[in-house]
Amino acid sequence: MMARAVLSQADIQRALTRISHEILESNRGSRDLVLLGIPTRGVFLARRIAETIARIEPDAPEPAVLAGAVDVTMYRDDLGRTRTRTPSPTQLPPGGIDGKTVVLVDDVLYSGRTIRAAFDALADLGRARAVRLAVLVDRGHREFPIRADFVGKNLPSSTRERINVRLIETDGDDAVTIEGGDE
Repeated sequence: MMARAVLSQADIQRALTRISHEILESNRGSRDLVLLGIPTRGVFLARRIAETIARIEPDAPEPAVLAGAVDVTMYRDDLGRTRTRTPSPTQLPPGGIDGKTVVLVDDVLYSGRTIRAAFDALADLGRARAVRLAVLVDRGHREFPIRADFVGKNLPSSTRERINVRLIETDGDDAVTIEGGDE
């Protein structure tokens, strides 16, 4: 099955830079901002956004203070029906999430079930002032009324297609491809 390239490394970098600027504009700076990536690739995307924010915002906290991870595995509503991955540790930045604007970061927004699980996980971690969502790719087909606030690329797709996000940190290169759908 042939995969078609949708985003190159440069496209991904531009999208993350734009998302970083949009987050700063929406939040009026980096004050009381926390980026929480959803494992696996969302964690790396959150770190990259935190690094970009630290470069462009003079008084931004260090990336390690700005970004963390929230594992949603045990909050999923399909645990009994599908193969799940091994849970990853949740890592909150110093100061937690209470009273902060939390931006959840994920690679692909599809049904919305992962984000719904992230909301449940956040409720157990504290009381955020606001929760926003940043995704590299929004492919549609929502099963929950969830919308991303910051989107790298809207990529309408068939449910038979597969979106593959590759990142240097996990896969050795940066690319987004789409495959299938022509069966």
